[in-house]
Amino acid sequence: MPRLLSLCAVAAISLFSALPLRADTLPVPPNLIAFDSIEGEKLLLGAEATKAYFSLSEQFVTQRNQAFCGVASLVMTLNALKVPAPASKELAPFKAFDQSNIFTPQTEAVLPRSGIEKHGMTLDQFASLAQAVGLKAEMHHASDTTLAEFRRRVRARLEVAGQYVIVNYLRSALGQQKGGHISPLAAYDADSDRFLILDVSRYKYPPVWVTASDLFAAMNTPDHDNGNRSRGFVELSR
Repeated sequence: MPRLLSLCAVAAISLFSALPLRADTLPVPPNLIAFDSIEGEKLLLGAEATKAYFSLSEQFVTQRNQAFCGVASLVMTLNALKVPAPASKELAPFKAFDQSNIFTPQTEAVLPRSGIEKHGMTLDQFASLAQAVGLKAEMHHASDTTLAEFRRRVRARLEVAGQYVIVNYLRSALGQQKGGHISPLAAYDADSDRFLILDVSRYKYPPVWVTASDLFAAMNTPDHDNGNRSRGFVELSR
């Protein structure tokens, strides 16, 4: 790996490790590797596909409540893509997407905020919401694809700037607590065949490296709120 990339990665890790909301997180299951561990840091330094990591880490936010994992993931992606943002009451006079101003008449027509606050959102609803805010969203149910295709598609996205992937998976299938969850993927390491999940519920778990097979299995689970269709992933771009 070029020396410059290594230095940039070290700087990014140092900045990331300084972020708050880490002290009270739940224990990381043994099948996962915490990003802020020595092993987790080494994986980023050796990873082949990291384009999404740097832009997403600059915009990393914690979901505002336990139903807003999809909202927080979408806010991160919009800001990482540098989509022109509306005014923000929280940041005035500066503009950026946040977990309030992302809601518009267009998003309300697709999925009302009140419904998200009560029930969160499904994979299909996330893709529709992403389209409502102007992004190109390509949705894939895990049951409609394969592990090899998932790995190939996502790695290709993570190797190109301006391309992002959001995953919808069942936490309990990874040994976490406990239901469905949505978060962005930020990197892929081929040697370990692991993806880095930038978990937006930073009060609960740190970002983790998960094997492609484990993540695919966690996505290939039925979502009772989505007609028992499997969870999956969404490819996002402008």
